[in-house]
Amino acid sequence: MADKEPKINRRIRAPEVRVIDPDGEQLGIMSSDDALEKAEGFGLDLVEVAPQARPPVVRIMDYGKFKYQQKKRTAEARKKSSRVELKEVKFRPKTDEHDFQTKLRRARRFLEENNKVKLTVMFRGREITHPEIARTMLQRAAEELADAAQVEQSTRMEGRNMTLFLTPKNVIVS
Repeated sequence: MADKEPKINRRIRAPEVRVIDPDGEQLGIMSSDDALEKAEGFGLDLVEVAPQARPPVVRIMDYGKFKYQQKKRTAEARKKSSRVELKEVKFRPKTDEHDFQTKLRRARRFLEENNKVKLTVMFRGREITHPEIARTMLQRAAEELADAAQVEQSTRMEGRNMTLFLTPKNVIVS
């Protein structure tokens, strides 16, 4: 049995327990055997809900239904949580104005979807002798996206690429 799973029925070892009935009303403190008889009288299970309490608190409930509802709640929470992905938009030092604007629109869309964006300028051959072109290109991109993004990591060279990381404005930078 997993550590996080509560004890049920005969697995509850405490001599005395505080009992809560299916409607949420306290029935008081009684022996584990009496509490188990009460639960069987309702046709339900006896589930330990607060083992650290003195005496432990148990509840009379349908354990199968309880597990099913817990599983549904965790699935719903997982569905509602959003993961931030890293999307990359690549440029070249010779990227023309129209292509530059198109790529910026794509980066803006990624940011609106709450994804981080990595802007990369890739160098080929002798283009690497002019890193200032890439730096100005990335700074211009950051300025044009300033209303939707903030710079997470400024420009830096990584081999034959120069990169800049942006995060959406509404996401907290860690």
